[in-house]
Amino acid sequence: MKILALSFSPRQDGNTELLLGEVLRGAGLQGAETELCRIAEKSIHPCDGCISCWIEGECHFKDDMREVYGKMLDADGIIFGTPVYFYNMTAQGKAVIDRTIAPSPSGRTLANKVGGIVVVGGSLGLIDAVKDLYFYMIVRQMLPANFVAAYASGKGDVQKLEKCIKAAGELGKQVVRIAEKKFTYPEDVQANHIGFGTHTW
Repeated sequence: MKILALSFSPRQDGNTELLLGEVLRGAGLQGAETELCRIAEKSIHPCDGCISCWIEGECHFKDDMREVYGKMLDADGIIFGTPVYFYNMTAQGKAVIDRTIAPSPSGRTLANKVGGIVVVGGSLGLIDAVKDLYFYMIVRQMLPANFVAAYASGKGDVQKLEKCIKAAGELGKQVVRIAEKKFTYPEDVQANHIGFGTHTW
């Protein structure tokens, strides 16, 4: 059982990563192998919308997203963690999400992986970040677990929030327990994961 935490924070050991650490600790108590991946330490080019990945089968950028995507595909559960910048997730987080539109070279997808969310903000934007990350998980046919959202401004402030720290640990345990159930979407649903809209061809 592998649980991966993706930190979209540019600040190492900030509030987001403190909570992600608690999530991974909880997952570890359930016997899972855990890993924290700091996206700010990676070189990930923003998607340029060329759609070559749909034609060639993989993204034309040869950067660290290949490594990150591989970690995501190998994990049984993924925790997305972000601070709130300008009322939503960080640019680092959006870059990762946008780049996963490319099919993986192995043909694997994120379907049936369990997803959890950690969001930290100083004011407005918490619910917007949580909502967008949940919508992403639904579109990718992931299995949504719970979320932890905290108001915190100063570095380390979440450590004063005892119930929040406890909730983060419980989230880690929950992700493992859901993953152990091995729920799966029907194959025909997995193959048709693009929703309908009036823009859809």
